[in-house]
Amino acid sequence: MLSYLLKRLASGFLVLFGVVSVVFFLFNILPGDAAQMTLGQRSDIASLEAVTKELGLDQPMYKQYLLYLNDLSPLSLHNYTSEEQNKYGFTALVPLGSNRWLCAKAPYLRRSYQSRQTVNQIIASALPGTAILALSAMLIATFFGLLLGGIAALFAQTWVDRAAVSLSIVGISAPSYFASILIAYLFGFVWQRYTGLSMTGSLYEVDAFAGRSLALQNLILPAITLGIRPLAIIVQLSRNTFLEVLSQDYVRTARAKGLSEWQVMQRHVLRNALGPVVTAISGWFASLLAGAVFVEYIFGWKGLGKVTVDALMKFDLPVVMGAVLFIAVAFILINILVDLMYAWLDPRIRLQ
Repeated sequence: MLSYLLKRLASGFLVLFGVVSVVFFLFNILPGDAAQMTLGQRSDIASLEAVTKELGLDQPMYKQYLLYLNDLSPLSLHNYTSEEQNKYGFTALVPLGSNRWLCAKAPYLRRSYQSRQTVNQIIASALPGTAILALSAMLIATFFGLLLGGIAALFAQTWVDRAAVSLSIVGISAPSYFASILIAYLFGFVWQRYTGLSMTGSLYEVDAFAGRSLALQNLILPAITLGIRPLAIIVQLSRNTFLEVLSQDYVRTARAKGLSEWQVMQRHVLRNALGPVVTAISGWFASLLAGAVFVEYIFGWKGLGKVTVDALMKFDLPVVMGAVLFIAVAFILINILVDLMYAWLDPRIRLQ
């Protein structure tokens, strides 16, 4: 298992290196003056030259790329003195002469052109909102997807089965932006007096008198909207998997022993049918972290998606690049965890 984990981590590192390279060169060939965007419209030539030098934009492209890798790497080279290393959170490991050190640090995603905040801080502040939204959507999709898929499998070839499949097809076919607009308009505006829900809002609301307060009701509509497509996928996948497992000999043996349908589903069908479903759930959870852009923007939910859209509109490239790299890391780690979960869910699988 340890050998397999190390191999998966190595392949994940190679994938991440490719993503870093593509993201860097893709965003750096786009038009735009980073120094100008950092200083704003009112800036003199001396200030522009100073910021250009500070950002390393006066260097050739390959040197900028190496500097970017140096910023991202947990082990990097820096010319700071020991006082500056403590100030910037570096841990000096090996002196290399002339105040040059091999340092250990957290990956540095640089600073926003607009707010001058570090991208690490921006992502850290936006991530809890996206994580809570994606987790809520995935819980809704998983619970109702497995429930409807199991019911459809038990009542196969009946109107119940056809209704569940038809609804899942509608859910798959509905684009996120269309579903977001429709649900926000109907439940947050037209039927607002019945639902008590608003069209927009984040996890926390700030009142001038009451201060910051938790607003879980704002989570309902975006979580349901974001969970529609994975729910539809899970319904169809779990139905087909349940039908395949229900046709196995050990299920017929369990029924012949007098076990009820609930006991058969719980003890013999569910665990053996969860392998493909877990893959779909994990893949969709990683996708929801990346694909919540439309939902967050339309519902005004403060999260990684909304921050990324706002950064794109302002051409704030470090924020966009940092968000893309974070999502890539999330995909890689989740896929590794899924591969390890397979062995636990299905004892027939052996990692060699």
